[in-house]
Amino acid sequence: MADTALIFPGQGSQDVGMGRDVAEAYPEARRLYQQADDVLGFALSELCFQGPRELLDETANTQPALFVTSLALVEALKAEGKLPAAAMVAGHSLGELTALVAGGAMGFEEGLRLVRERGRLMTLAGEQSPGGMAAVLKMDDADVEQACKEAAAETSRPVQIANYNSPGQVVISGDAQALDRAIELLRQRGGKRIVPLAVSIPAHSPLMASVVREYRAAVDDTNFCLPVIPVVANISARPLLTVDEIRDELAGQFTWPVRWTASVQWMVEQGVEKFVEIGPKEVLAGLVRRIDGSVEAQSVGSLEAVRNGGLA
Repeated sequence: MADTALIFPGQGSQDVGMGRDVAEAYPEARRLYQQADDVLGFALSELCFQGPRELLDETANTQPALFVTSLALVEALKAEGKLPAAAMVAGHSLGELTALVAGGAMGFEEGLRLVRERGRLMTLAGEQSPGGMAAVLKMDDADVEQACKEAAAETSRPVQIANYNSPGQVVISGDAQALDRAIELLRQRGGKRIVPLAVSIPAHSPLMASVVREYRAAVDDTNFCLPVIPVVANISARPLLTVDEIRDELAGQFTWPVRWTASVQWMVEQGVEKFVEIGPKEVLAGLVRRIDGSVEAQSVGSLEAVRNGGLA
């Protein structure tokens, strides 16, 4: 039985130039970028390869750019004969949609349209209900949860943990006033590494609720089937077993936390010994190593890494 999980990164892993070397070297990867340009009606490939960064960093562009780049890397690995046989797949936030395509539950073009709509609606929600996010390091999850609960009660505004990334690394998200109060409480209780993030979209918080109905309609219009490779969900940290579960998961993502730590731990419990991150940078591979130092974690985000089977 395969002991490998393929994992796909989310927003924050984007970088100008991503995918360019792979697209130049592999026609299969290049075709995927061309297909994306045709579907979206603009040169997403040029945005990935050349920037500008300001435009690439806009959520409505970032999300399809990462989605296509990760799947172009999958195509390159296939062409090289080095795509690992996977026991399961998973993705962090946006990366979950990439995982659904890689796992066979959704087609590329339909996935791309849904990802573009996801980014558009998240941007809209951030404009309608602006807020913020902050990384909290080296504190217990329970202490962060309690501070958020108290801050929300005091301000009557929402704030919660958005990402459980690894032990001692979470991200909190919500209304600016509630977020500031939560940060103040955490610092009073010994928090020394709390880093506000340069974002105005309070992802994975109740402030995203204003667009959930519209996004759910887009999800319901998308064709899904049962995945060929099990897809481990962000919300439950368990495999998605039905099409209805997939739809509920994607819509629920907007307001529920990403339980990445629990997802990795569950995959390890099922026998996964190696994680291969497919996408730019090495964010998820680093998180996996912090979650469980006994497993192997590699990243494939460049032509060199593709040719070396993830060893670069």
